[in-house]
Amino acid sequence: MTGQPRSRRRIWSRALSAPVTLVALVATATAIPGSAAVAATGAANPVLTWDRNAQTAIWDVAAQQPNEQVRSFAMVNGAVYDAVNAIAGAPYEPYLVAPTARGTESVDAAVATAAHGVLAALFPAQRERLRTQYDEALAAVPDGRAKQGGVRVGAHAAAAMVAARQDDGAFGDQQWRSGTAPGQWRPTPPLFLSQGAWTGHMRPFLLPHASLFRAPGPPALTSRTYTDDFHEVKELGSATSGTRTPDQTEAALWWHDRRSANWEIKRQLATTQHLDTLRTARFFAMTDLVVADSGVACFREKDVWSYWRPVTAIAQADADGNPATTADPTWTPLLVTPPFPEYPSGHACGTGARMSLYRHFFGRDDVSFSGSSADSGTTRRFDSFSQALTELIGARVWGGVHFRTADVDGARLGEAVSRYAVRHHFRPRR
Repeated sequence: MTGQPRSRRRIWSRALSAPVTLVALVATATAIPGSAAVAATGAANPVLTWDRNAQTAIWDVAAQQPNEQVRSFAMVNGAVYDAVNAIAGAPYEPYLVAPTARGTESVDAAVATAAHGVLAALFPAQRERLRTQYDEALAAVPDGRAKQGGVRVGAHAAAAMVAARQDDGAFGDQQWRSGTAPGQWRPTPPLFLSQGAWTGHMRPFLLPHASLFRAPGPPALTSRTYTDDFHEVKELGSATSGTRTPDQTEAALWWHDRRSANWEIKRQLATTQHLDTLRTARFFAMTDLVVADSGVACFREKDVWSYWRPVTAIAQADADGNPATTADPTWTPLLVTPPFPEYPSGHACGTGARMSLYRHFFGRDDVSFSGSSADSGTTRRFDSFSQALTELIGARVWGGVHFRTADVDGARLGEAVSRYAVRHHFRPRR
């Protein structure tokens, strides 16, 4: 990797889709008592199954953008966690509710009902497909009181989540501020779009308000830090760079894939680390809610700083007041620039939050994992969570869409959100 992250002053403490309609979530069921399979792992783990089902609805069918995806996953897995936690006797603090449970309810039925209820509310156009999927899942559960109880618990958890996210600000009509002065963001080629400004105005899941944590701000255009950032992205992030290595090119494409290898990695970690159903539900809920809130906090900061992207900065360097930078109006990045301000990096905020949460949850950093990308056509492997975060910070520069400072500060902002969340939420009750 070229260049080193500069020393930054600390991040100072200062907490996403269309309003959903509450739907009828309680299905009918009949008959004999069963036992709660809260210890199930691997293929028998319904939390893994319904996370895959959620991915199908969120990405394969709805094709949501990254800032939209995180809210949907958070809602699904937050409800699933509350259902599973309740059946297990609520050993951890619930996210929203702890439905009354005896511990004999079917966890399979509860997980299916909680996930289906949220997904059907989020994606009404998919209700027929989702109902078929849900009916097939319930058909595999023996009829009886255990099944009926699981449906009841899951429906309660889903209804609580849907109600909690009503009018949360998702998909609002806010617009990004744009300008023509040096340093100010403006829509970028090739499509010149402005999207996602509502994200920073959405009510967080875990933080008390979106501005609880702040980023220190981008460096001055005449500073040494900005000069170094400028030259690094200009050289390594160009579509025609002769300096970027093949591995750096692959990493840039891999991390930019909108299908997100992180979904595969999350499920992989639950399997390789032998998490039972309860721990998987807690792990998924913590991950997805923390990442969603890191997005809210990050996009709020994007709104505050409204900072220009490298493709703009390099084309207009003659006007930035910095004698050490040179304009190149023909410069284009390797990747298509996202349609919102540059600072701080949203991907770095989310990955910083995610990797920080993983270190906390597993109590170690040196856990191996891998993920595949259709965009790069490759699988990348990591020996630790910190290694993955370090690569992401570089990859956004190598893709030509971020200055390094935005990645470093974004990762720190995400880590701050994660640390707050684990101190205040999902704690053991005994």
